Amino acid sequence: MTNRNEAPGKGWIEGMVSGNVHLTQNLFSLRIEADLAPFTAGQYTSLALDIDGQRISQPYSILSAPGQQPVEFFFYTNPEGQLSIELGKLQTGDSVWIQEQAEGNFTLEQVPSSDCLWLLATGTGVAPFLSMLLTPEPWKRFRHVVLVYAVRQWQDLGYGDLIKGLQQAHVDQFTFVPFVSREKIEGSIHGHIPASITNGTLERVAGRNMTLPNSQFMLCGNPGMVQDATVALEQKGFNRHGDGVSGQITLESYW
Repeated sequence: MTNRNEAPGKGWIEGMVSGNVHLTQNLFSLRIEADLAPFTAGQYTSLALDIDGQRISQPYSILSAPGQQPVEFFFYTNPEGQLSIELGKLQTGDSVWIQEQAEGNFTLEQVPSSDCLWLLATGTGVAPFLSMLLTPEPWKRFRHVVLVYAVRQWQDLGYGDLIKGLQQAHVDQFTFVPFVSREKIEGSIHGHIPASITNGTLERVAGRNMTLPNSQFMLCGNPGMVQDATVALEQKGFNRHGDGVSGQITLESYW
């Protein structure tokens, strides 16, 4: 996803920052009080700031559950991204423009029911999955949910407390599998998601088998991971879902 210039117009509302928590030097969580139109978990909306006479906007997935206030977003500060840098500077009480109506089809409504739902994410691409997991829908529709979350370093793994809360609330229904690529951390897989699909490591650690009758996959994050993981799944016989075709892979490149 790239920044774009967008003139003031219909659909923008003003929100107020209620919290800005920097998790690392490049990762931060922004909470905004805003009267968004009803949305579905997994959708995104645009945030914007008026900079040098222009409204600079970019779409971001919503991390909080529908109906929750404040509305929460998870950011990576792009050194070359003017908007993310300025959003990272916002303080409690500051105002920010937000698109009132969320958009997007990366939702559980698009995913066929199955025995096991696999959610594969890198970095801030975990945001739409956390929004989904904060709703009743996945727990009603799938017997088991596996959240696979890949980061470069352990400190980059955001929302650990929220994930622990999900584990406690859904002890027999939820499995969390963290990946760390640049350091070896006990309790995590050292490496990358696509390779772990190919060599069977992910299935072994998760304690679940990936089979056509019982698995649905949602992928969100770095386009490289999404592409390579899709290829790895296709080599196992899974197919893309969408455009009138009933498959097992639903994806979104979060960039």
